[in-house]
Amino acid sequence: MIPEGRVLGVDLGSRRIGVAVTDSAQTVATGVTALIRSGVRATDHAALAAMVTDYEAVGIVIGLPVSLSGDLGPAAKAVLDEISEIRAVVAVEVDTVDERFSTVAAAGALRAGGHRERQQRGVIDQSAAAVLLQTWVERRAARTNG
Repeated sequence: MIPEGRVLGVDLGSRRIGVAVTDSAQTVATGVTALIRSGVRATDHAALAAMVTDYEAVGIVIGLPVSLSGDLGPAAKAVLDEISEIRAVVAVEVDTVDERFSTVAAAGALRAGGHRERQQRGVIDQSAAAVLLQTWVERRAARTNG
């Protein structure tokens, strides 16, 4: 279980890795960046490990692309394989959250905010990371308070 403190939210895309972070009380998630995939997963994972240090994060929450039926399809299995690699290079707890609608929700929010699709490309991944991390925050709070 991830302790109190800042948490990174990660949306593992094929071209970019969206990253968000919570406040230290784990109440609000904010998108911070989208890392361009280097083509070498170990390099990408080292960048995530550096962000854990930079943000003094106590955990990482990674979006799991569960299929609409709730099954773990090929995309989810690929993410779970990558999560195993990430766990080997970070010194913090790694958790997952269902990210089925995070990109759709992020795109809708950006459109509502007046961003055109071309403008969204640079921020949609970090926004999706913020959406999935906020989902995790709210579910955690409901479990703790409920």
